[in-house]
Amino acid sequence: MTRALVVVDVQNDFCEGGSLAVAGAAGVAEALARYVAGGADGADFVVATRDYHVDPGGHFAAASDAPDFVHSWPVHCVVDTQGAELHPALAGTGFAAEFRKGRHEAAYSGFQGATENGVSLADWLAERGVTELDVVGIATDFCVRATALDSAAAGFGTRVLLDFTAAVAPESLAVALTDFAAAGVGTVGAVGAVAGAEPSA
Repeated sequence: MTRALVVVDVQNDFCEGGSLAVAGAAGVAEALARYVAGGADGADFVVATRDYHVDPGGHFAAASDAPDFVHSWPVHCVVDTQGAELHPALAGTGFAAEFRKGRHEAAYSGFQGATENGVSLADWLAERGVTELDVVGIATDFCVRATALDSAAAGFGTRVLLDFTAAVAPESLAVALTDFAAAGVGTVGAVGAVAGAEPSA
């Protein structure tokens, strides 16, 4: 068994202070940095994905329209901006590869990304004999969800390590967890932060 950890979109714009911040994302970045530095539970490879938008069409809400936060979003992770960079906690991480996605499309899944040399995530993993994927990052209910579901559909044994994710909203998180179960995606732990959730008593 050869296992890779896929760190999905832990970028400044998705963390506190960014244009599309998810509650708890900075904490996820810091926890992930410690996890990776500690060996990522023996993962053979650790790779990252990044939203890297130029003009993704309706994925960005028009200036005159409010985003619906389901299909349209505030402008985020634009190529060559600070918002598109990895969170500082992960900036020094020696990822084995990085896959950029969404130059001219929404591209939620890391499997829509490619290296600067044009190698897709699926091909990169196959070339190295990877059979198992652990998926982490932001956001549990959108890009992590899409990446994990595509991973399972591609035949990889797939887990989402929920402790290292942050979610946009309780409703979409519930959908994601149901989808994971239906697709045979395993889950480990619990999402530490969910934007819009009621604080615990």
